[in-house]
Amino acid sequence: MITITLTQLLIGVGIAAILLTLMVGALKKQKNWLVTFLQNYCGALFIFSGGVKVVDPLGTAYKLEQYFAEFQTTFEGTWLSFIAPMFPWLAEYGIIFSVIVIVFEIVLGIMLILGANNRFTSWAFMLLVAFFTGLTGFTYLTGYVPEDVNFFQFGKWGPYVESNMKVTDCGCFGDFLKLKPYTSFLKDVFLLIPAFIFLFKHKDMHTILTGGVRSIITGVATVGLLIYSLSNFVWDIPGVDFRPFRVGVNVAEQQALEEKAQGEAPVDYRMTNKETKKEVVLPMAQYLKQYKNYPKEEWELEQLRGEPAIPITKISDFAVESVEGNDVTQDILSDENYSLMFVCYKLYHDYSTANEMVNDTIFAVDTVRTADTMMLVRKVQDIKQVQQSKSIYDWDKGYQLAFKNTINPLAEAAEKDGLNVYGIAGAAGEEMIEEFRHANQTAFPFYMADDILLKTIVRSNPGIVLLKNGKIVNKWHYKQVPNYEDMKATYGIK
Repeated sequence: MITITLTQLLIGVGIAAILLTLMVGALKKQKNWLVTFLQNYCGALFIFSGGVKVVDPLGTAYKLEQYFAEFQTTFEGTWLSFIAPMFPWLAEYGIIFSVIVIVFEIVLGIMLILGANNRFTSWAFMLLVAFFTGLTGFTYLTGYVPEDVNFFQFGKWGPYVESNMKVTDCGCFGDFLKLKPYTSFLKDVFLLIPAFIFLFKHKDMHTILTGGVRSIITGVATVGLLIYSLSNFVWDIPGVDFRPFRVGVNVAEQQALEEKAQGEAPVDYRMTNKETKKEVVLPMAQYLKQYKNYPKEEWELEQLRGEPAIPITKISDFAVESVEGNDVTQDILSDENYSLMFVCYKLYHDYSTANEMVNDTIFAVDTVRTADTMMLVRKVQDIKQVQQSKSIYDWDKGYQLAFKNTINPLAEAAEKDGLNVYGIAGAAGEEMIEEFRHANQTAFPFYMADDILLKTIVRSNPGIVLLKNGKIVNKWHYKQVPNYEDMKATYGIK
């Protein structure tokens, strides 16, 4: 997998923009070379940014859900609390917003390079950049907001603490390139400069080709991108996977490497004088020699852990437990045979409760003396009917069909062949899991894990993952998974 930094990306986009500008200049005399360059630069950046997201629109949808959840929490308890209920509703349609924003971003980049409808394009570019700036700016500023303080309580803001942020990366480049909110915010502020230039200089923006050709290219691109975007989650998983749980990755080995890197990461200590607020930062070795110079009565101590030698990914969070609460992570990762994991980040259902009458038996205990001993004998004293609340799960019909027609037959065939087969459910407890298994005649056991972790593993619900000795051999959307005999022949399962 190719990894690049933001600086390398921006330089690459700049080189592409220069080449495009020279090509445009060769076709037609330009009114303003700077505006032409900025059109091509911003257009190429938007095409790339949207391109790495269009392969995985669910990832952007999940990121939007995080934003919406944070906005809901922020507005609750303020004079704008009437806005808060809107965000859970928006989260339900996160995938729709995701597809629209991603396709619009790429098409807007194409329109900038073509010079299509420049007045509209300049305003659209400004609004989209302003929208991104608001998201990244809000996220970055939450780093100044302590855990028990609302964002709008500006007087109670404290020093910047990265862990205060609920959304730790902006999602601007999907999983291809993770940017911290501060970096993303600066990037978006920078993009406001060409956005304002386009607004005031839209008459100087270049155009290439004829109006009809530009319209055809824009229309075909829009339709094609919509279909491609939908294909990456409606009936298949992304063909390009930027996430840590890629096919071929050995989860067990990578988790061990990340744990080692975290343990070996450099540690510094920051001391803050309680009276003067003077700060002193010392590496651990130096602090151990000088700690007596900073008594706790006068100095506040904070441990700072530096960056690990390798990036820490979601693989470090891979943890699975049984419904009884027992950790089964290593059992899964150390299985030397092939195993099938059915990933269900959410068991789709509607939920309600109902009251029912149940028998409540009251027992009496008597002491009975025999010839040589005393015995306690329990007998029924009374039986009363009491009202008890019962959970009612109305399982999604389409989800049930996926298990009936695809998951259960595949699991049954694999189990007969000696494979370890199990499901992993997110956001579910023992009661819900057992009700689901009973309702869907699912014989294999279910474990539990964090739903965000499960969303990261595979972009399908349910999703199927084939593992061997901790390594991801392959993974599928439930609509594309082969039958067991084909799977067995392809991977040499014995």
